[in-house]
Amino acid sequence: MQLPAPIRTYFTARAPQDGDVLAKAFAARAIVHDEGRSHHGPQAIRDWWLAAKARYHHHAEPMDIAEAGGKTRVTAKVTGDFPGSPAVLTFVFGLDGNLITDLEIG
Repeated sequence: MQLPAPIRTYFTARAPQDGDVLAKAFAARAIVHDEGRSHHGPQAIRDWWLAAKARYHHHAEPMDIAEAGGKTRVTAKVTGDFPGSPAVLTFVFGLDGNLITDLEIG
């Protein structure tokens, strides 16, 4: 499966060593929506991502990618330390060139 570079970075980054690499995949005004909360900007997104990795020890494996309405939708199998693992989740990315501008996980 061919993922755009910043989305590939999102799915291949490993915590904690790749926190800065992950943050650089996001635009300065990027926003992530996950678990009912919003995280604004690369530093806050990095902090959210590291905290989630520490809490859930999860890994997401992309299964499908589709383009719709100017967004890139990736369906992924997510395994980790959370109820219902493994789960299939949808990651909807907004992109601007080689940067993620927004991400909604659900």
